[in-house]
Amino acid sequence: MSIPAADRMSPQERRAGASLASIFALRMLGLFLILPVFSVYAKTLPGGDNLALVGFALGAYGLTQAVFQIPYGIASDLWGRKLVIVVGLLIFALGSFVAAWAPDMNWIIVGRVLQGMGAISAAVTALAADLTREEHRTKVMAMIGSSIGLVFALSLVGAPVLYGWIGMGGLFVMTGVLALAAIGLLLKAVPPAPPPHGHEKLPLRRVIFDADLLRLNIGIFVLHMVQMAMFVVLPHALVDHGGLPAAAHWQVYLPAVLVSFAIMVPAIIAAERKDKMRIIFRAAIALLVVVQLGLLFFGQSLWTLALWLLLFFVAFNILEATLPSLVSRTAPPAAKGAALGVYNTTQAMGLFIGGAAGGYIAQHFGDNAVFAVCAGLVLVWLAVANSMNFPQRRVNAAAAQTA
Repeated sequence: MSIPAADRMSPQERRAGASLASIFALRMLGLFLILPVFSVYAKTLPGGDNLALVGFALGAYGLTQAVFQIPYGIASDLWGRKLVIVVGLLIFALGSFVAAWAPDMNWIIVGRVLQGMGAISAAVTALAADLTREEHRTKVMAMIGSSIGLVFALSLVGAPVLYGWIGMGGLFVMTGVLALAAIGLLLKAVPPAPPPHGHEKLPLRRVIFDADLLRLNIGIFVLHMVQMAMFVVLPHALVDHGGLPAAAHWQVYLPAVLVSFAIMVPAIIAAERKDKMRIIFRAAIALLVVVQLGLLFFGQSLWTLALWLLLFFVAFNILEATLPSLVSRTAPPAAKGAALGVYNTTQAMGLFIGGAAGGYIAQHFGDNAVFAVCAGLVLVWLAVANSMNFPQRRVNAAAAQTA
């Protein structure tokens, strides 16, 4: 069945979506590439035997992201999206190079803090919204959200191999170089941005206390908190219970990633085109609960760990694609930058708290306690999502007139 011309994205919209998703993905490598191997590498550094400190190093990125997302979003409204994105990518690259040089855990934390100060998520998603029509904005936001899931999955597959080739210092250098490359992509490939909004007052209070946006913000907070907490302990589980050294973890990640994307794509299509967003969104959250309980009670072998990782990737990728799409459709048009700033701030808070809390819980109560706490958090999110109002599917005006 052919798609009506009125429902198609323009070449400029496709170019904007693809290039901005690529920029977002390149920047997210700085977080995700170290997840599968960092807790193993940390043992070779002074201070790396303290799991709480390791968790803090993982989550420090999210701490400064949480501090800077809203200011960056507002700055992009005032002075232009591209300028803010360039500055953020430069700071991120600096942090990557500091972390590559770091001789101990304290300097790793400094590098991660600097990486987090390149908080461009709100500016990138606001620019994507600027460059697309409302009826296609959901698709572009889903492209950007999916890029996070894709990079996360590819990082889990590629990081152990890259770590074996170039070491942790090489991984940090690579992420810094990719951030600089993203600046070139922004300036060359992304269509011209609209002029800044000037000193227009943003209704930030309305955004923060909007009930439906608040539910979505709780969701992204829990999703990334659980993600970070899980991967404080999962690499050790694959070593201890699965008998796999860090360099061989790709043998579990690669099949799980490929199968999860094969399952995720039809789910996203059904959510968007067949108006099944409510059902699929809630089912993905429920699947996260199942994954955490499975890891808690049935995660003592390589095969069971592989199964739970597959199901986690399915749920994570669906939610990572749909959450920003829902925010873009729910946010007040006059507060686009502010809404995305708040959303990305809560995401970053989840990253920080998940890493720090996961390390603390594992240090004092054991790995299983991490999965138990994560299961409880996702159950709370599921209860919140059950009372959420989903935005109505937009009907193209031209199609409506001919109906």
